[in-house]
Amino acid sequence: MKLWKKDNTTTSELIERFTVGNDRDFDLLLARFDVEGSIAHVTMLGEQGLMKAEDVNKAVRELQSIHEKIKSGDFSIAENMEDIHSQIEWMLTEKIGEAGKMIHTGRSRNDQVALDIKLYLRSSIVEIKEEVIKLFDLLIEKSNQHKNDLIPGYTHLQIAMPSSVGLWLAAYAESLVDDMEFLSAAFQVANKNPLGSGAGYGSSFPLNRKRTTELLHFKTLNYNSVYAQMSRGKTEKLTAYAISSVASTLGKLAMDCCLYVNQNFGFISFPDELTTGSSIMPHKKNPDVFELIRGKCNRIQSTPNELTLLINNLPSGYHREMQLTKEIIFPAIETLKSCLQMMQLMLKEISVNQDILKDKKYAYLFSVEKVNELVNAGLSFRDAYVKVGNMINEGSFQFDQEKELKHTHEGSIGNLCNDEIIREMRSVSATISI
Repeated sequence: MKLWKKDNTTTSELIERFTVGNDRDFDLLLARFDVEGSIAHVTMLGEQGLMKAEDVNKAVRELQSIHEKIKSGDFSIAENMEDIHSQIEWMLTEKIGEAGKMIHTGRSRNDQVALDIKLYLRSSIVEIKEEVIKLFDLLIEKSNQHKNDLIPGYTHLQIAMPSSVGLWLAAYAESLVDDMEFLSAAFQVANKNPLGSGAGYGSSFPLNRKRTTELLHFKTLNYNSVYAQMSRGKTEKLTAYAISSVASTLGKLAMDCCLYVNQNFGFISFPDELTTGSSIMPHKKNPDVFELIRGKCNRIQSTPNELTLLINNLPSGYHREMQLTKEIIFPAIETLKSCLQMMQLMLKEISVNQDILKDKKYAYLFSVEKVNELVNAGLSFRDAYVKVGNMINEGSFQFDQEKELKHTHEGSIGNLCNDEIIREMRSVSATISI
């Protein structure tokens, strides 16, 4: 069934197979949103006198029944159906007859799918937000737990200055705060209703677009009917930038974990059941989960570029390429959610090796501490720097590692400011709410 099919017309099977592509598979993710949009649209049609009240009641009841089927997993798109919109309208018409054919009044598949995608993206951003907060809370918890466990800090992958596990993990917690800012921006764009824009040029029916906006809990609507269509692709792209930002944080954290679990670093470890082995080397405990998170998150970061290449330079109005945005952004969203969940699973079981900095190879890690000690004793910073540099060159550098490191400024190893970071996260995450 095709919503656009006319009597005495046929379409080549090859053309049909090519144009439908993978739409049925991805449309299953849109099924519940298509029904919710239809319920809002039908309700509005009844209130505007464009459908009889009894037909509205029958349609809404049956749409709610279809919604329950979708939630229970007892729903599929038949092979002879072009898309989710055709499937639902067909099911509705089979049950309630002619009234089912009226639900497309004042609506085009263009605004219908634009609505479905906005509802899907809005819901997905909320789901990602929840997973990000879980990871954020875990990072803060582990940061506080290990705030006094010192590890080397690196610049250029060279031993640099003392750091701590607490400082390291809190850095990624704060990175997620900025990622949440991206998610919030994408959410605000997705939280605008395109329904009622039709094929991009509105309708002569007296639709009440503000009413469907209210029924679907959008913050506002895309007012201009042409722009409502132009927001298709743009909304996906902005969401892609947001998930790419989260993926960047996850990928970098995964890389750190791959380094720090390596025997040459040996800062952290994980239970055997969370690692894999080698077919020929019995000593191996491979961090496959972190390596896959790193790889998957690198791929996610290509998503905005893929969408740019797909939709760039298209004129206004609908074009069939828009169908392909689904197969770019939908898998990326699902992959990111799984990576967030796996990162949580791993970090819950992290073990930190104690007294790492007592190893002699980390002696020069305290060179800046020695410079600062001399400055506090009255020497100028530049003279202190030269003096410590000479000590290192002569092999006479020594620093008492038993001394307490007194780092007190905001964001240092002695003052993590985790409470402030938590407040920032709570503030920005509160802007993502349906």
